[in-house]
Order: sequence, then structure tokens, then C-alpha cells
Amino acid sequence: MKILTAEQMQAVDRRTIEGIGIPGTVLMENAGRGVAEEIMRRFAAERSPRALILSGKGNNGGDGYVVARHLMNKGWAVQTLILAERTAITGDAAVNLGALEMCGGEVACASDADTLGRLLATAGDFTVLVDALFGTGLAKPVEGLYLQAITWLNQQARPVVAVDIPSGVDASTGRIFGAAVRAALTVSFAFAKVGQASYPGAGMVGELVTVDIGIPTAVAGEVPAEHRLIDADEGRRLLPVRCRDGHKGIFGHLLVVAGSTGKCGAAVMAAESGLRGGAGLVTLACPQSVQPTIASCLTEVMTAPLAESNGELCLQALDALLALAVGKQALAVGPGLGLGDETGVLIRRLVQETSLPVVVDADGLNALCGHMQILEGHVDRPIVLTPHPGEMSRLTGLSTDEIQADRFHVARDFAVRHRVVLVLKGARTLTASPDGRVNVNHSGHPGLASGGMGDVLTGLIGSLLAQGLAAHDAATLGVYLHGLAADRLLSSFGDAGLLATDVMYELPAARRALVREV
Repeated sequence: MKILTAEQMQAVDRRTIEGIGIPGTVLMENAGRGVAEEIMRRFAAERSPRALILSGKGNNGGDGYVVARHLMNKGWAVQTLILAERTAITGDAAVNLGALEMCGGEVACASDADTLGRLLATAGDFTVLVDALFGTGLAKPVEGLYLQAITWLNQQARPVVAVDIPSGVDASTGRIFGAAVRAALTVSFAFAKVGQASYPGAGMVGELVTVDIGIPTAVAGEVPAEHRLIDADEGRRLLPVRCRDGHKGIFGHLLVVAGSTGKCGAAVMAAESGLRGGAGLVTLACPQSVQPTIASCLTEVMTAPLAESNGELCLQALDALLALAVGKQALAVGPGLGLGDETGVLIRRLVQETSLPVVVDADGLNALCGHMQILEGHVDRPIVLTPHPGEMSRLTGLSTDEIQADRFHVARDFAVRHRVVLVLKGARTLTASPDGRVNVNHSGHPGLASGGMGDVLTGLIGSLLAQGLAAHDAATLGVYLHGLAADRLLSSFGDAGLLATDVMYELPAARRALVREV
């Protein structure tokens, strides 16, 4: 599903109004009516329903006036509280405020903290509270009366419905501008927005519904699909075709470089996930001392014992690794390799010298920290990096708090700067490409927060690379299937105690389910 930034949505509105000739008041009417209908669909059954609309002075407030009028028309008791002087309301918003007042709407204005506090304290009880303070145009920290109102809304026991987007959330990235409304329902106009899909903003949205406000199809189709929310339809579109007369030789051979003393499990999971993700063949290269242990756990995976030092692969193994890469279609590097200095040199040399598409995770990422220049000049060779926020902190020098506060910008900027596909793991994992596209994943749940899940994802993405998918598509589909496998286990396992191997074993069934939903 295509998701838009604030700038893109503003361009859509402008094209509709100025290019097509549909008045802004018509769009506002459609938007407010859509919100009112969603509210009535959920809450009209309550006895004597009442709503409090908190409106700003801009067009989002104008949408709120339309909401108030339509709820009144259906018999609701509605109060509208504007956080501005009456004279500050202009344009389309003023038209709809006038219409609300002509219909007998109860409207009060508060332009100072004392008045706002008094009005909120005496407002009474409500079925629902409506946040029409800020729309998608907010671009600075929330302060003053608006901060006071948002704080009050978040303290109420009654559900809050956000008009277009929870006030305080950056529609383009999901950043929080100091404070944001925590909504139970968000009714978005025409398209979902990036900030509604990407954390931390996604955590404020509650249930997300998109309503038609009359944007012409021709205008909607002009918006480039730079950013997408990856759901089942998007995942299905990316699935590689499995021809009926295929054989293991045409479904890709993945080389996995992983494992060290004490970290054999990571290597086993990455390699087996490569097969369960659909690759025809997988070879695992590992230190010679742990090869017997690993081989005993992997019936279907080929193993290659290589030179080591202190239980980790050493630089002497490089020539053998480059030879093993011949005839393979993709390379997965990092799970359980260890943090030794010589191992780090080996990883960097391998990533720099191989001609294969490569996915790098875990200890492979640590080896790249401070050496990102080795990725230069690989324009024709796809590289996928899959850090969690801690690893991303080491790669960028940013704190994890800085990364988590602005995940979208951090992921996109890193991918563009270093010309890599960047998978920033976490809730609503982001997959960013060198051309600035960012996909937001919609599958998965907190049960994925346990050891080994990243090793499974590494093998799965490597498998999809080996099957011929472009790097951004392989990473996007791998992340979605990984989460879908976990979702399929939710009813049996819940969201705690799920093992990485549970997800790994479920991968073929998740892929089959995706195909069968056509």
C-alpha cells in the first residue's frame, strides 16, 4: 500500500484544488463527514452520545468543525473548543466554522492557559474526544496551549479519535514533536501517511482507517510509490516465481559465512533458513574446529571447514572463501562469526572483494564499523545491511535514542549516503534503498524480540537474493515473511517465549499461505 509524506499529500491537495478545480471546502466536507461516520459506526450505540472536539486554527480544525456538524445532525451532543481567538480562523476553516455556528453548534474559544484549563475542567463527560488540533503540516515542537491540550487528552479515560493524524506526530517520518496525542482511532484522509506507519508515531495511532475524500483517481495515480506499507498484497507481489519444471540448480545457491566457538547456533539457523526460504542449495563456511558440530545439526546443508584462529575464521581463509563463492548466487555474512581483530579484517576483505550480492548482519556489521569506505565502488553489486538499533548506533555514531526517535530519516539517509539497502530492525522494520525509497513492514509482533531471530532473517534474505530478487525486494519480502511466520504462530505461542527456530520452521508455510491468498 502506497503511503505518503506530508509534502506529497499537500501536493495532492493542491493539484486537486488548483488543477482539477475541486474546492478545498468540498475536500474538507468529505474529510469531516468521513471522520464522523467512523465515529458513529463505533460509538453511536451508546446512550446519549456526546463528543468534545478540540480544534486548532488551521484546516485540521476546519475538519473538526465538519465532524461536529455531522455528529449534531445525527443527534449527538457536541461541544467544540477552539485553541485560538475566533478572529484567527480564516479560509476554508472559517467557512465551516460559520456553518457550524449557523446550525446552532456550541463553540468556545481559548487563547490563554487559564481559559483553556477552566473550559476543560468544566467540560463534563464525553463518549469520545476528537483531536483536530494539528494535521499533517506540523513541522515544529508542540508548545503552549497545544501542549496543554495534548497532555489533557492523554490523561482522559475516554477514547480519542485523531483527525487525519495524531497531533504532534510528524506525518513524513513518524517523529514525535515533543508530545503527541495517543489516539484509539486515527482516520486518515485519502492515503495513509508515513508517520502513521513508522515508529514512534505508529505507536500513537491506534486503529488506522483511511477514508475517501474525493481525490480524483488521475491525481492519486500521479503520486510516485516511493514509500510503501508492506502487507500481504505487497508481499505476494514480490514472491519469486517457482516454475513447475524447476530443479535445485535454478533456485539459487547461497553461501553462508558464519559460526565460531560458542556460536554454532547462529550459523545453523542462518544456513537452514536459507533452505527454508526457498534456495535450491546452501553451503555453510565455518571454522574447521566447529564444523563437525555444525554438520551434525544440518542434514541438508553442505559445510566447508576453513582455517581459524582461536575458534574464529582467520585471514588465511580468504582465498578459500573467494573460491567457494564461485558459482554461488548470493552471500550471507556475519551470524556468530566472532569479534576478533583478524576475523574483522577477513569480513571486510570478503565483502570488498566478492562479486556476489551480499547480506551482512551481526558480527559482520561490527566488522564494518569505522570502515564504511569499503562499500564505495560497489554500485553494480547489491549489499544489504540488517542492523538492530544497537548495531545501527555503532555504524552511525548516533545514540540508540536518537535513532529510535527518527528511524525513518536515519534509515533513508544512511542507505542513500552509503549506497546500500538498509534494514533497520525493530517494530515496523524499515527497508531503505539507495534511491531513497523506504518500505515499512506491517507483519510481526513482540514475540520476535528474542535471540537468534536476526540469524533467521539473514538466511532468509540471502536465500531470496540467491533466487534472483533485487536487493530491495529481497530485503522487503524477507522481513515480511519473517514477521508473517511469527504472526501465524501467535495464537499458539503468544507474544513471549517464541524461539527463532519456531519461526524458521514456519517459513515455508508462511510462504505457501501468501501464495494461496491469491
